[in-house]
Amino acid sequence: MIHPTARAAMAVGIAAPAALVVAFAAPGWWVVGPAWLAVVLAAIAADAVSLVRRRIAADVEPPSVFHVGEPDQIVVRIACSDPAIVDFTVDVEGPTSPLDTHSVRAVGARARAIEIRPHRRGRVRFKRLWLRSAGPLGLAARTLRRPLDADCPVVPNIAAVKRQALAFAASDAPLGIKPQIQKGTGSEFEALREYAAGLDPRTIDWKHTARHRKLLCKEFQTERNHHVVLALDTGHLMAETVDGLPKLDHAIGALLLLGYVSLRAGDKVGVAAFDARTRAFVAPSGGVGTMAGLQRAFAAVDYSTEETNFTLALAELRDRLARRSLIVVATDFVDTVTADLMIDNVGHLARRHLIIFVALTDTSLEDPFARRPDDLEHVARAVVAYDLMRERRAVFARLARLGVLCVEAPADRLGPSLVNRYLAVKARDLI
Repeated sequence: MIHPTARAAMAVGIAAPAALVVAFAAPGWWVVGPAWLAVVLAAIAADAVSLVRRRIAADVEPPSVFHVGEPDQIVVRIACSDPAIVDFTVDVEGPTSPLDTHSVRAVGARARAIEIRPHRRGRVRFKRLWLRSAGPLGLAARTLRRPLDADCPVVPNIAAVKRQALAFAASDAPLGIKPQIQKGTGSEFEALREYAAGLDPRTIDWKHTARHRKLLCKEFQTERNHHVVLALDTGHLMAETVDGLPKLDHAIGALLLLGYVSLRAGDKVGVAAFDARTRAFVAPSGGVGTMAGLQRAFAAVDYSTEETNFTLALAELRDRLARRSLIVVATDFVDTVTADLMIDNVGHLARRHLIIFVALTDTSLEDPFARRPDDLEHVARAVVAYDLMRERRAVFARLARLGVLCVEAPADRLGPSLVNRYLAVKARDLI
C-alpha cells in the first residue's frame, strides 16, 4: 500500500495559508498558491512511481529451537533493488514480548539479527513481516505485508544446564580414554591394600591381616546404578513467576542439571510429573540417550491451573518403584495449613525411599525488610511476610524430622545447591 507521509501532509498544508498571505499582500500573484499545490502533488506522484518500481524481498530465519529464559536471535534478510532505508517489524504470537521496529539501509541484500527472549515454554509463531520504505523525496511511503506462518518451539533451558554442567565436568574430567574407577566411601569392595598412616582404622580387614601377617585394609568404590527419580509438581503454585520465569521452569532447569550429574555418576534417572493426577512418568534408565529423553519429557510438561493432589501422585509413584530410590520432589507451598497433606505423603514415601525436598526461596518475603518502615502499610506487610517465613521454616523442620533432606535456594542457585546435596548423599552412602 502506497500512502503520503507526514512530510507530504505538511507540504500540502502550507499551500492554503501561503495562498491567503499572497492574496492579501500581492493579489496579482494569487496563482502561486495553486501552483505550489500542483508542484507538491506532482512530487508525491513521482515518489509513488519510484516506490512502484522498487522491488523489496524479505524473509525471516528463526532458530530451530528457543530455550526458555535464554536470549536468542532471529535473522531478518532484506534485499532492495535500489538504495533505501527500510523499516521493518515482525508480528509474533506466543510466550514472548512484542518485537520493536528496526531500520536497515538496504543497498542490495542485508541481514539484521533481532533479539528475542521467550519467558515460558510453548511455541513462538511468526505471523507477518511488515516493511515500510519512503520514496527519494520522502513524500510517499509504501507498506508491505509478507505472511510468514513460521513457528519455533520453546523448550527447557538446556543451554544454562550445559553451562553449569561444564563447570562440574571440568573439575572431574578424566584424562585419556582408559576406564576410570572412582574410589570413595561407598560399600562396594574394590581391593585390599597395605595399611598406611592416615587411613581409617575401621577399614582394617583383620581376617586377611592374620593370614598375611601384615595390616591390610579394604578399599571401596562409589556405588553406581542407583535409581534417581526427578518428581516435579506442575500445579498452579508452580506457575507463579520468579525472576521473570515461572517457578516450574526454574525447577526443570535444576532437575535437568541434577539428571546430567547423576547420569555422569553412573546412576539411572527417571521422571515423574503430577498435579491433580500423574501427567508423565519415565522409568529410571541410563545410557547415552537418557539425557535427551529427560529433556523431551520435561518439554512435554504443560503449565497447569489445578490443585496438586499429593496423596494420589505420590501413592502412584510409590507403587511404580520396586527398589529403594532417591526421589527429588520439586514443589512449592504457601503455609503450614496447605502443606499438611504434602508433609504426610512425603513422610510416608520417606519410609522406604530417600527424599530430597526442593523449593525456591520466596525472595518477595524479604522485600519488606530491605528498608526501614515509613508507614503503617509497610509495617503490616513486614508482619505478614515474617509470619509466612516462620511457617515455611516450620514446614522444613517437620520434613527434616521425617528424614527428608531439604533444599531451599534462590532461582539462580537452585541447581548447584541441589547438585551439592546429591553429591553429599553419594559421599555418605545414604541411598
